[in-house]
This record gives sequence, structure tokens and C-alpha cells, in this order.
Amino acid sequence: MSGIHFMKTDDLERVKDFYTNKIGMKEWVDQGQCVILKHGNMLLGFCEADEPDTDGVITFFYENKKQVNEMYDVFEDSAETKPKENETYKIYNFFAKDVEGRTIEFQTFLHPLDPYMDARELLEGRRSVRDFKEKEVPEEVLQDIFETCRYAPTSRHSQSYYFTPIKDRDTIEFMADRRAPNSGPIAEAPMAVAICVDSEKTGAPEQDGDIAAYHFMLTAWSHGLGTCWIAAMDRNDVKERLGIDKDHFVATVTPLGYPSNVPKTPSRKPAEDFVRYIT
Repeated sequence: MSGIHFMKTDDLERVKDFYTNKIGMKEWVDQGQCVILKHGNMLLGFCEADEPDTDGVITFFYENKKQVNEMYDVFEDSAETKPKENETYKIYNFFAKDVEGRTIEFQTFLHPLDPYMDARELLEGRRSVRDFKEKEVPEEVLQDIFETCRYAPTSRHSQSYYFTPIKDRDTIEFMADRRAPNSGPIAEAPMAVAICVDSEKTGAPEQDGDIAAYHFMLTAWSHGLGTCWIAAMDRNDVKERLGIDKDHFVATVTPLGYPSNVPKTPSRKPAEDFVRYIT
């Protein structure tokens, strides 16, 4: 279930132009006298009226300080102050005004968050991360990820996959050395996770393992954690070190941690270049 916050405006087109072009919201639904705009999982509606609603604060939050600073560059002329840390609420923020005088806030949280991304934001935003902060992954966050990953599909509902967390530093370094430099990112993270499949439970171990691994990577990203696909880790030395049966399949051993650097979105081919209809 979702929700929409509606406000009155006496200049619908001007307000829509401000929020779409200056802030980057997208038009979600056009109802004629009302328009609903979307920003991540925020739905904001504006409806024509004689007098605008200008009370309250509209807050946009971002993943990091850099993104908040980028918005400050856009609103520097109307910002009340420069972005700064607020120790009371553990945020980094600044305030400005929209075209009708509403207070708008731009902020990032300075602490980990429970998942909040909508599906499109999650799928379009995930990146392969190779640089990590030293901060440990809280056990409760790790368990919440595993809880969500229970819903990864498998061949004939075999539920053949399992996850092996790796926190021992020597073992992490061992994994990082297996296919160096390709496996090097493992050593940059505070921990790693092997995504494995019991081949006796399924006739499609590779498919089950790959699906489970991507489920894990997307769920980790929704928690603000980075991963990186490390291929060709289905090796006897990896299995021996982790105590995994030689007949089982290791889809990947991925680093896991809070990103210190997130790569920019690479260019993508348009959909028409890779959709081929049968004629």
C-alpha cells in the first residue's frame, strides 16, 4: 500500500514545471485539474485551487552528502543556509523555497536505513561496488537480508540455495586471492558471502544459484550495502576452505559492505536495440 500527499496550487503548470525540471520529479498521473508527481517512492499531488497550500515542509532525501550538495548548487540562490550536519536528527540538510513559497528540504541520513527504494529505483540504481567503508554490517541487517532472500525462486520449489557469510579476515584474503585481480574487491569489504546450491536438491543448480545471488545483491542494495559479482568461484579450494561439499555449486563469493564510492550510471543501449520480436 502506498499514499499520496495532495496540496492546492493556483498555478498548476508553473508548479509542475518547477518540480519536474528543477528537482527532477517525474509526472506519474495527469488528472487534468490535478497532477501527481513521483520522486523515488514519494508521490506528491498538486490540484488547482484559488489559494495555494504553503504550510509544512516537503522533504527530499538522498543517498549521500554529494547528492545533497548537488541540489544545493541548483538552489543556492534561494537556500536559507549551506548544507550542514544536524546532530539532533543525524542528518545533513538545507532548506529552500519552491515557486509558491513552500518550504522544501534536501537531506541525507547519516545512519543506516531500513529499505525504502521502490522497485524501479532499486533495479536502475544498483551498481557493482569495489570500494567499501570499514564499517561492519550489523547482524540484524544481515539477517533481514537473508529473510528477504527466502523468496528467491528455485527449480520445482527445491529451495536448494544457501548462504555462507565470511567474516574471518584470513578467509576473506584467501577468497580475494583466488582469481586476483578479478576477485580483489573481496579484500576491500568487511565481509563476504558465498551463495551456494545443494546440487542433490535440484536439477538446475546454476540457475538456482544465479537467481539467489541476484536476489541477494538487490536486497543488499536496498539496505544501502554494496556487492560485486565475482565469477568462476565454483572451485575446489574455495569449497574446501568454506567447508562446502565438492558436489555443491558456488554461484559467486561477493564482497558485502557499505560503499565508500558508488560508480556513476554507465550508458545503456535503448530498449529497441535488444528487444527482438519474432516475425
